[in-house]
Amino acid sequence: MLKDVLLCGAMAGALLAAPTIHAAEASAPATPAPNAADAGALDASTDGTLDEILVFANRDQADTAKIRASNTVDIMSAAELEHTAVHNVAEALGLLPGVTVSNTGQSVAGGIDGASRGEGMLVAIRGMNSEFAVDLMNGVEVAQGLPYSRSVQLDLLPPSGLQTIVVNKTLDASMSGDAISGTVDFRTPTAYDFANPLHFSIQGGARLESRARDYGETGLGGNTAAEVATQFGRDRQFGVYVSGYYDKRYFTNSEMAGVDSAHNDGGWGYAVSSTKNGSTNPAGTDPASNLRQTGISVGVSDGSTERYGGNLSLDWHPDDTTAVFLRGSFARENAVQNSTLSQIISTDKSWNALANGLYGLSVDKYRTSVWYETNPERADLSTLQLGGEKKLGALTLTPTVFFSAANNDRPNHIEASARNDQYSSSARFPSGIAGMGSNDGYPVPVFSPGMYDALNNAATALWARRAGQLTQQGSHQDKYGAKLDGQYDMNDNGPLSFIKAGVKFVESDRAVTNRDWTNPYFSALGYPNSTWSSLGIANGYYSSVYPGRYSWSVPKVSQQALLDYFYKLQTAGSFDTCNGNYVDNMNCNTLKGREQVTSAYVMANLQFGQVEVIPGIRFEHTDIHNTFWQLNSDGKTVGHWENSSTTYNEPLPSVLVNWRPDNDTVYRASVSQSYTRPALVQLGASSSVSISADTGVKTITQGNPNLKPIESTNLDMSGEWHNSQGGTASAAVYYKRLSNYLFDNGSTLVNPFSTTSNLVSISQPKNGGDGDVYGIELAFRQKFDTILPGWLSGFSIGGNVTRQWSVVDTGIKGLDADQPIQNAPGWLANATLSYTVGGFSADLGYNYTGSYLAYYDYLGQGGSWDNMWVRPTNRLDLHVGYKFDNGFAVDGSVSNLTGDYTYWAHIGHNSLTLSNIVDSGTTALMTVKYTY
Repeated sequence: MLKDVLLCGAMAGALLAAPTIHAAEASAPATPAPNAADAGALDASTDGTLDEILVFANRDQADTAKIRASNTVDIMSAAELEHTAVHNVAEALGLLPGVTVSNTGQSVAGGIDGASRGEGMLVAIRGMNSEFAVDLMNGVEVAQGLPYSRSVQLDLLPPSGLQTIVVNKTLDASMSGDAISGTVDFRTPTAYDFANPLHFSIQGGARLESRARDYGETGLGGNTAAEVATQFGRDRQFGVYVSGYYDKRYFTNSEMAGVDSAHNDGGWGYAVSSTKNGSTNPAGTDPASNLRQTGISVGVSDGSTERYGGNLSLDWHPDDTTAVFLRGSFARENAVQNSTLSQIISTDKSWNALANGLYGLSVDKYRTSVWYETNPERADLSTLQLGGEKKLGALTLTPTVFFSAANNDRPNHIEASARNDQYSSSARFPSGIAGMGSNDGYPVPVFSPGMYDALNNAATALWARRAGQLTQQGSHQDKYGAKLDGQYDMNDNGPLSFIKAGVKFVESDRAVTNRDWTNPYFSALGYPNSTWSSLGIANGYYSSVYPGRYSWSVPKVSQQALLDYFYKLQTAGSFDTCNGNYVDNMNCNTLKGREQVTSAYVMANLQFGQVEVIPGIRFEHTDIHNTFWQLNSDGKTVGHWENSSTTYNEPLPSVLVNWRPDNDTVYRASVSQSYTRPALVQLGASSSVSISADTGVKTITQGNPNLKPIESTNLDMSGEWHNSQGGTASAAVYYKRLSNYLFDNGSTLVNPFSTTSNLVSISQPKNGGDGDVYGIELAFRQKFDTILPGWLSGFSIGGNVTRQWSVVDTGIKGLDADQPIQNAPGWLANATLSYTVGGFSADLGYNYTGSYLAYYDYLGQGGSWDNMWVRPTNRLDLHVGYKFDNGFAVDGSVSNLTGDYTYWAHIGHNSLTLSNIVDSGTTALMTVKYTY
């Protein structure tokens, strides 16, 4: 909290001091002149670059900017953000063509834990994972707080407080080269984006979560936001914009974790095996179709997400040739999440001989348990940049200095369980069934009366197990740097329109820590034969563990009571991150790294009548230095710090060609080279050594500083058309040729690869092979105000569809050479029907995300059949609003009108036998806003 206060204070101080900044310290693209006509007006420059355009108030202005841009872009305007029915900015981006939104990832809030929050989290572009994109705030790269990833967690940002989002899908030489899929630029307002010298707005709203209501909870939440913008001074040369927001959401969602039960508790088996121990799938049988679920976890994920922050912008235009600006932003999310899962776990399985010589599965015994974990998160993202523009005749200079900080902390993740067989395995329930059946993809457990009673009365019927296992994780990155761009405009009538060049330096410092404490069992700490009820850890029940599917009850757990027991019973021996040595436990999961990127570019703009050619080349030099803890093999001798270094040099040529036969048409073609650097944890992960007592083999697990960056050659062709009746259409085809592929494997090493020789086995990440990504994007929008008569003229329609394919060689033994890229759906689609008349507006939107691969070889069977896939999702949203003449506006929206599942992952592309499912119901929002 102190850091937040200091940051807000610094931003306020900058707000007061910035008007005195001298023009020589200016930077970056200038805002429109103080006397610009209307909000969102386009700059009068003729080069057509999107850098000269800031904020777009409505869809028409965004469409005009798109067709004028020199590269392929998609733009979301301020009005579109207001007309969405989404939780945050990440979900809003999913309405654009070729953009995939996922509500979980492979890092901290990964798997079903992240998905059970029920809102979008990460954004991917054009068939690539989220790590392949660069996220910007007002044109400057933001820090990346996630511990094991280069992705930026975008659920930090609400759909308020932003005016324009620009997705660059092709790059020229002036843009950062480490963005294979593109960049996402979040642009905040300035005082000059409003027509009047004084602008003020305030809003408040309420929300309702339907799934929480199903559990008997209120499901209520709310939000408030305000902004003020003013222009003052002679000729309005000063502009100030300040905004702030606060919102809180309470959720109670259902989850069924069949995949997690299989992965963590062995809750699966082959229905028929060719060996008596059940380990082998019969030859000629599809393994995925031979699966049986033998255990499940079903439960409730409840909690809240609290978000607050704001933006500021200060502009100074001392004359027509000079502009200075200061931009700042801050976003904070505090998440509380508690997951309580009823578990049926198969403890004893056998395979009995069949007449055909094979062996059939039998689940002989079950145990029942309840498992509880928290998934708290403290995440923030802040940016600050000082810059401007100075015109010196034909030369324009735009210097910028910038800073960004990001944190993603997991302060008190605690786990505990209660089970019926805590004191004796004889308490397990006999079964003798061949696994579980299925109903619409949901497992159907077969209960004995005793099993059902144990689950239904878990707080009093199951024995409390461990007095808590606590994990504390922190991840932080600071990113700061400076850049200088210069453009020289030619005054003659030759084909060369301008030459542009620039240099940039960015330094990033990051640190990741993870520490763990495990307490003994309650029975060993003076609490024998205790239950969660007798200990006061349980404080009631949810009457149905999964309303509409599973009817038994599940305890409500008091997180504070469990934490109190943990800290009361914690001893020095509880500290067990890596071994019994205190110093090792403090340092073994610590990584500190510094990354320095120096880049330079030069590009030109040539005009040959209706054809524009933009050749350029960029060069980026990267130095990475990592410091990590080296454990010793005996686990008793204290380890020591080690260092590693990595250097990359990447030449990145590009050529963009645009043909504009008229003002309403543009055809584009481009070829460029780009790359993505490995995450720091893959280059310098903590190194550990272990020796097998049976074989004497020494296993060394470590990062790999020799990893190569993923490199890509990008081809893109597109066309955009406008008609005179308010219609637009676009089509694009793209292709990316990848080399040195790496995939995201969460907190473990990417592309893990082991080599063994002379009794030494080294496990570390290794680059895979080549890959191909290609796709087609189609989009259109048509208004009918000049086409249809009367009340029908208020209608408009729009939509987009993306078809994409990817094939990569992971380099992992056992996996097929041709694998899809993670988180790359084959199909994406959006459709919108809108109606506007007077102050009334209504929008009905449909979003479809096709199936995609999330994890390779999730069950560790050494093949591709057990890849984890995510099932297609459908979402139907409704927005209705009315703007009154007195400045008031009322908006209401409902997200996921039909109540479809939020997330459904499963093992095998075509099998739902082992599934993870999240149901978060519908969300209703109501907002009242006053604008002056």
